[in-house]
Amino acid sequence: MFGQLAAEELSRALRNNRPGKKGSLDEQAQQKSERAQSVRRAFEQLGPFYIKVGQILSTRPDVVPDYVIPELEKLHDSAAVLPFSELQPVLRAELGANWARELRDIDTQQPLGAASLAQVYRATLADGRPAVVKIQRPGVRETVCQDMSILRRTARVTGRLAPRFTAVIDVEAMLDVLFDAMRPELDFTAEARNMRRAAQLTSSFKHLAVPEVFLATPRVLVQSLAPGQSIRHADHDAFSTDERLGIGEDLLAFVFRGFFIDRFFHADLHPGNVFVAPGEKATLIDWGMVGRTDRRTGMLLMLILLALAQNDGHCLAKAWVELGHATPWAQGGAFASDMAVLVPQIADASLEELNFGLTLTRILTCSTKRGIRTSPTVAVLGKAFANVEGSVRYLAPELSLIEVFKEEMQHVMLALAAETVSKEQIARTALELMLGIGAVAEQVRGLVGNQQFTFRTGD
Repeated sequence: MFGQLAAEELSRALRNNRPGKKGSLDEQAQQKSERAQSVRRAFEQLGPFYIKVGQILSTRPDVVPDYVIPELEKLHDSAAVLPFSELQPVLRAELGANWARELRDIDTQQPLGAASLAQVYRATLADGRPAVVKIQRPGVRETVCQDMSILRRTARVTGRLAPRFTAVIDVEAMLDVLFDAMRPELDFTAEARNMRRAAQLTSSFKHLAVPEVFLATPRVLVQSLAPGQSIRHADHDAFSTDERLGIGEDLLAFVFRGFFIDRFFHADLHPGNVFVAPGEKATLIDWGMVGRTDRRTGMLLMLILLALAQNDGHCLAKAWVELGHATPWAQGGAFASDMAVLVPQIADASLEELNFGLTLTRILTCSTKRGIRTSPTVAVLGKAFANVEGSVRYLAPELSLIEVFKEEMQHVMLALAAETVSKEQIARTALELMLGIGAVAEQVRGLVGNQQFTFRTGD
């Protein structure tokens, strides 16, 4: 498929470079549009794994040309519907020959969804409860694993051929983050574990819920039916203002807590994965792709958002560099100046005026340009931000992400403080000091090495 794409590009280049042919601005724009559409179609035809790669690349303007990004944002994992008869062997293999006794009245003619990895059907359990059955397509796991292996080898070759590029953009590490996020999509028992954990995490939210898992095997997942419809198709006027804003605030707060406290978050919370109905909790579905952060990454990301909330571009620049790594040729001062210009444009904007997920990628573009390698986790974080913003924008566009963050900050800081003074953390800090490792030990060595203290025995 990429060979076909390359052939199309060559043909287009030959046409556009004929003697005397320069092309008007409109023609050049049309050529870029055609090129971007070719790239999107290539990802779609290559299958589910490459669609996820394309979605991640849509948040990386430091890697992908600007005119391609809008097309990559359109990537949606859809596929032709397989006849139910081709999925029945999967049900038999996973649930046994008597699977139909437990899953009654499956609507085999009209699946709720058909993607490259699985098809989803409405069903009724033996006890009468409405349910959803997710069935993995035959052979898809092996195909995706092969694709992962091919891309990993390609990334290694790229690293050897373009060392300066990979010094700033760690392609292998970025792929590893994507692989980790996608693995539960290949094993529904892992997705079920994600759902059970997410159900615990949403239990404290007034307006959020996660479907109940009834049954899970590696290739079949049975869960409760989410009420309502995608937030994309929700009737704005059917909800009270308090309900609309409550759902939006809870969605943003849930993501913030996932980044900073739980360090576990839904990485694909686009509008199709948020179901709403008046008087019901918003249901978060499809937990096959999740992201994870470590403690330090979460705290640095919080510092970045605090810097945004306080309109402090220089502080944001410092935290961003700490989140990644400055190459020997990095231009730290220039990056700080970039942020001093960018941050005031963001600080007070509502979701109606701002796409924060894309703003995050603007920061990423500046940092790459200035020779600063960014943590590979940022690609998944940017995707998660962009997705949840898009979902909230359908129901509560007047919300300000920064204002919700300010309200949530107290809860986050209390949780971090409790973690810092926990017995486990105190024991860890003490051991690090005794062993001479860790952040505190580094700070002590730095202070002693710089001779910043003078000891006096008396006057």
